Amino acid sequence: MQHSPLSSGQWPVIDYNSWKDTLATVHLWTQIVGKIRLRQMPWLNHSWHVTLYVNPYGLSTGSMPYRHGIFQIDFDFVHHQVVITTSKGEKEALGLRPRTVADFYASLFDKLQSLNIDVTIYPVPSEMPDAIPFTKDQLHQSYDQHQMEHFWQALVRMHNVFTRFRAGFTGKCSPVHFFWGAFDLAVTRFSGRDAPVHQGEMPNMPAVVMQEAYSKEVSSCGFWPGNDQFPQAFFYSYAYPVAPEFATQPVQPATAFYSPEMGEFLLPYAAVQQSDDPEGTLMAFLQSTYEAAANTSHWDRKALECDHSDLEEAYGCYKTR
Repeated sequence: MQHSPLSSGQWPVIDYNSWKDTLATVHLWTQIVGKIRLRQMPWLNHSWHVTLYVNPYGLSTGSMPYRHGIFQIDFDFVHHQVVITTSKGEKEALGLRPRTVADFYASLFDKLQSLNIDVTIYPVPSEMPDAIPFTKDQLHQSYDQHQMEHFWQALVRMHNVFTRFRAGFTGKCSPVHFFWGAFDLAVTRFSGRDAPVHQGEMPNMPAVVMQEAYSKEVSSCGFWPGNDQFPQAFFYSYAYPVAPEFATQPVQPATAFYSPEMGEFLLPYAAVQQSDDPEGTLMAFLQSTYEAAANTSHWDRKALECDHSDLEEAYGCYKTR
């Protein structure tokens, strides 16, 4: 069934209860693909090698090495398929439709085998309590094309804002990337200083991985679609380590707030979606919560921040000559 596309300035409605079954299934599908990337890529700091990336069709692994060159796996939420392409010019596709996680897992690895891509993964979801192994999961099998298209279109819009926000920092900064463990889009800035050993934990996540991820001082922001405990999509922003004054800092917009339970600033997605200026509203949240972290932790903001608008203007003039 075809649905009319959103207008270029429109942000889609994301109602957790309307698509939570599709979210749960697709989350597990992305974990399978993400674990393939984890196995094929060399380790990068803070687990950056495992992430997926927003692209014009959906979510992509980007290029991954294998013995015949490179290959890539893409979730295409326009044509609703998973596409595997290789540097040998080969291509396989797998339809996205209501199907169990176990069926998706078996079909995907059959396609990889047909392309002579030899990869094995630990077939249990990460960062989830009471996780069902992928090969045995007959429970999760929902896929609503319309809801998935809307979620992806939301990712596209927030990706562009995150990318612009990222450009204002000359210090170490992560890509804008999608973590399949928690199913969130994120971008992280670093002060350049070491952080104390992280004491937190996640289900089915080695402590050493968590500790390496937070081995440096950070201000991190992102988007999370919610779960049954928190049935609402949020933008978030947190600091590690957390200065005592962080939670009391003034942030924008007025609908943003600090959650003691989550230990971070939150902004409901609906507040951005319903704003007259969604991009400006989101940027205000990203910038003000970063400033809350940087100021209370005494970051060297003069050395870490930048404004390249003059270079963009100069290079733009050069390109049009």
